[in-house]
Amino acid sequence: MGFRKPLFLVLCGDGINCERETASAFVHAGGDAHIMHINDILAAPEKLAAYDGLAVPGGFSFGDELGSGQIMALKIRHKLGEAFARFVEKQKPVIGICNGFQVLVKLGLLPFPDARERLCALAPNAHGGFIDRWVTLVPQAGSRCVWTAGIENVLRLPARHGEGRIVFADGQADALHKKLQDSGQIPFCYETDINGSYARIAALCDPTGHVLGLMPHPEAFMHAECAPGAREQQPGDGFIIFDNIIRHLQGQEKSLEKRIA
Repeated sequence: MGFRKPLFLVLCGDGINCERETASAFVHAGGDAHIMHINDILAAPEKLAAYDGLAVPGGFSFGDELGSGQIMALKIRHKLGEAFARFVEKQKPVIGICNGFQVLVKLGLLPFPDARERLCALAPNAHGGFIDRWVTLVPQAGSRCVWTAGIENVLRLPARHGEGRIVFADGQADALHKKLQDSGQIPFCYETDINGSYARIAALCDPTGHVLGLMPHPEAFMHAECAPGAREQQPGDGFIIFDNIIRHLQGQEKSLEKRIA
């Protein structure tokens, strides 16, 4: 039996502007991807079940009106709610990059899906400006995230955002941060403080490790020659994240074939 390529749904429209790079990243890592306008999947939620994973790419959905990711999150909650919940319950991998991370937080999916109130948010950068620079990510020991499993060395990725500062509910920051650490839900921290994010957090995953949100853009660094001054023709650091999830899904399929045999 041959192993099929994992198929990812990559959302587009309403201000998302990184869908082509994100879809290309999955393909380059050995998977497959369909780009679909958000309104098309909202009109036919049953289509979501056909995919092995979902990506909410970066951009400026709805021009960041009412807050970054807010309107997109409301559309998904009210029109895709049950189908999306089933998708997540089956532990199909989901990634939200930059604005997509903001959407997943506004949905309440990250980092505490069972919380009755929002305990975490992505606030405007502490310096009040937009960040457009390369950053270094430090993998955190004990992370349960399947997207970043096995990554031990620092990654260098481009970041571009105005609202990427992780904040927690008043008076609960230390306790919530410890809870995330203890449950392995912090895959990456910035090497240096770039935006005032609590404890330099750059990414979060859900308690299962299958839903990842991160501010830097792995899809924008799939080839080493994309980095300033680089000349090597080899995979960039972003490739590692997409390669990880493809290997994870193909490993599941291999395990299933073994059980069937």
